[in-house]
Amino acid sequence: MAAREWDESDVRIRPNKRGSRPRTKERPSHDDAVTGRVVTVDRGRYTTVVAEDTSDERTVIAARARELRRTPVVAGDFVALVGDVSGRPDTLARLVRVQDRATVLRRSADDDDPIERVVVANADQLVIVVAAANPEPRTGFIDRALVAAYDAGIEPLLLVTKADLKDPASLLATYELLPLTVVVSRTAEEAAEGDAGEGERPAGGAEGAQHSVKLDDDAVARLREELDGRVTVLLGHSGVGKSTMVNALTGASRATGGVNAVTGRGRHTSSSALALRLDGAPPGSWIIDTPGIRSFGLAHVDPDRILHAFPDLEQGTEDCARGCRHDSSAVDCGLDAWVAGGHAGPQGPARLASLRRLLGASPREEAADAKELGSI
Repeated sequence: MAAREWDESDVRIRPNKRGSRPRTKERPSHDDAVTGRVVTVDRGRYTTVVAEDTSDERTVIAARARELRRTPVVAGDFVALVGDVSGRPDTLARLVRVQDRATVLRRSADDDDPIERVVVANADQLVIVVAAANPEPRTGFIDRALVAAYDAGIEPLLLVTKADLKDPASLLATYELLPLTVVVSRTAEEAAEGDAGEGERPAGGAEGAQHSVKLDDDAVARLREELDGRVTVLLGHSGVGKSTMVNALTGASRATGGVNAVTGRGRHTSSSALALRLDGAPPGSWIIDTPGIRSFGLAHVDPDRILHAFPDLEQGTEDCARGCRHDSSAVDCGLDAWVAGGHAGPQGPARLASLRRLLGASPREEAADAKELGSI
């Protein structure tokens, strides 16, 4: 019997149980989406402000679309929203797109994992907050924050709080040659029956007497001049006075906490970044309060860009040999002669040591260094 010859009419195709509609990678364009500014993120819900600074301004809560599940969405982001964007109670919009960011402030994880984390988006200014005492300031943290700011194209500002507890002159001398705006704030304790203010528990850690905090009006006014019309993020350890300053600038009631008398570490009071409007400021004036951090890794920053955060030293590299790494292993590095000649000021040796500590760290060592210098 001759073998049967097969042709295309004999091919059988099993029907698709999910239908015959062809799959496509094309996504809806969502041309009808409205734009919102993300002000905070909490357990998968994104609080946004829509129609900002108009008579139709409203707060819209949104959930992230499935296709964005791998895209970080943070405070300061501008996003596209569809669905119910009325802002009525118990309604939920859908977040379908993150707009291009003007700036992104990043840090690496606080362990030995160099994966970068987005802190905030679209900030114009970074206020690095440290206390003159209680807790003690760490120049290692300031240097890391400056590197992150310069790398992101964000203008830094140094805010020193609690200057009534200790003269910050020696700290400020470290950065006197940098083009860095500095604001110094003092606080005064006042007896009160309310909750204790940030950093205001007695030195012995007793819970009996409670105090409120009165900030230096001149310092608040000085800082306001720098913040008006800009989006500013506050970054610092717990207990240095971030939330207290935010309350003074915005009229909000952010929770404040003290400093542990045993460990010297601040108590965490903020669990997520929150963007707030400056009280009585021009449109576009926002301040983003961030949770207190334990470390600020720089594994995501190229070593060649770290030097830009040390303008008091950068000019000294002109006499370096080609390919000089400027770290502690470098031979005949021009920075040694630059610092020895006094061109970096009295703090030059300490500044050079800090630079080389950052340049000489591998991602694993850098994360460990960040934890050591940043923990309080």
